Amino acid sequence: MIKNAVKKLFGGVELSWLKLIIMAVIAGALTAVFAIVPVLGHTSFHAMVVTFEVWIFFGIFIIMNSRSNLDSALKCFVFFLISQPLVYLIQVPFSPLGWELFGYYPYWFIWTLLCLPMGYIGYWMKKDKWWGYLILLPMILLTGTSYMEYFSEFQFSMPKYILIALFCACMMIFYPVLIFSGKKIRTVGAVVGGVCVVGLTVLCLVKPPVYSACIMSEEEGGFDENYSVYLADDKYGSVEIAYTEAIDEYMIQADFRCAGDTVMVLESPDGDKREYDVHIERDTYTVSER
Repeated sequence: MIKNAVKKLFGGVELSWLKLIIMAVIAGALTAVFAIVPVLGHTSFHAMVVTFEVWIFFGIFIIMNSRSNLDSALKCFVFFLISQPLVYLIQVPFSPLGWELFGYYPYWFIWTLLCLPMGYIGYWMKKDKWWGYLILLPMILLTGTSYMEYFSEFQFSMPKYILIALFCACMMIFYPVLIFSGKKIRTVGAVVGGVCVVGLTVLCLVKPPVYSACIMSEEEGGFDENYSVYLADDKYGSVEIAYTEAIDEYMIQADFRCAGDTVMVLESPDGDKREYDVHIERDTYTVSER
């Protein structure tokens, strides 16, 4: 029953223009909310604000429920023409940038224009031919780049980003199964998607994410090259005192390997210790002396 319901999403929905417009408004409004609410930052929900994978899903849904190449092209174009500006419009009252937020829109407008040819060509996937998979493949590869990004984010910030990483992995495998009827296309497509997921996962595991930053200068910390420094829990990464030639100063260089809270200990040659609380995020940190 669930399988049939999911399958119906890709070709069994009567997608009128009214339904399309309502869907565009809801998608744009939800994305704006995900961008505005602070607690949703650095989560799977925020992915919809910055990357393509969920929008690719919407695009394929529209294509598969359209009536012709032209219908598909126009509906994809109108959906993005409504939803993308709405994302910025709703954010305006809540953002310090105000109307300057629309400076980010030209990038998405280019993709909106590209929806016309992509929607037109994408409709041929409904012909259920082997070359239809070649039309789908770029969308799978784009979803794959998102999977690699978010699986890496998940490694650093567990359990954050697990939902969007799973979504990308599943869609890479199941798009061909849900879109096509031919057994051979579905099987080959699922296998190719599965191999890509496994390969990208291995790459991420072999080269886990590291956030490198200079977190304290000798002027701020009152240390020199004779001091030692370390993290109380080395699962969060490592720190060392290193000379930075560009500014002619010693700095504490950190290589963080996961998000969380730990303690940094700065020890003098005489054995005196100072402790600092360190809060780590994927692309930011705070350090405060105890």
